[in-house]
Amino acid sequence: MNLTTPIYSGPQPGSPEQVNAIIAEIRRLYPGATCSLNFTNPLELLLATQLSAQCTDERVNIVTAKLFKKYTNVEDFAAASQEELEQDIRSTGFYRNKAKNIRATCQRLITEYNSEVPHTMEELLTLPGVARKTANVVLGNAFGIVVGFVVDTHVGRLARRFGWTTNTDPVKIEQELMLIVPKDDWLDLSHLLIFHGRAICDARRPLCEQCTIASLCPSAFIAAPIRSTTKENKKNQL
Repeated sequence: MNLTTPIYSGPQPGSPEQVNAIIAEIRRLYPGATCSLNFTNPLELLLATQLSAQCTDERVNIVTAKLFKKYTNVEDFAAASQEELEQDIRSTGFYRNKAKNIRATCQRLITEYNSEVPHTMEELLTLPGVARKTANVVLGNAFGIVVGFVVDTHVGRLARRFGWTTNTDPVKIEQELMLIVPKDDWLDLSHLLIFHGRAICDARRPLCEQCTIASLCPSAFIAAPIRSTTKENKKNQL
């Protein structure tokens, strides 16, 4: 990696020219990009997203392959013992808090929402442990309702590297992305950025020499990469 900071000569970061060019290229790179979590219904996606906090989607899919056979509906999860559910999801990390939130979420779904996952951001945010990231994932991927932008650690990192934001707070990043990204691209672009973050734009060593978006990225080939902070990771977990 070049140890000097190059002078960026591409389009103004955050301009329609830069944003649309990045979207077009990243769509070409990952034509099949979609939600990486396996699910067959809104409840499964809601719980899988809660489990994905500070855990890889690959690990979550391994856990939920067994979990969703053992607990088949909201009543099963609500009635599960804290200790047993902890053991069932232990390998996802932070399993005590996740088990507590899952049980409380399902109990609330039964008492307040007729055992159904609600279809609005406002209602989803009343569920224990659910913040805007989880709500946006569920609304967009389970119901086809797009009211916001999913911001995880990959999305936040790439948005900063592209010069679209300087924030680390997911809610502030989401607000800024919603201003510069066309609404029709909100859901797809979150998936695309996650795929690119995993494949090329690594937190520790971005593979700028392999990146076909480098000419559009003001952070390309800069020696000191942007790293996620512990505080940011905690904010992004749900």
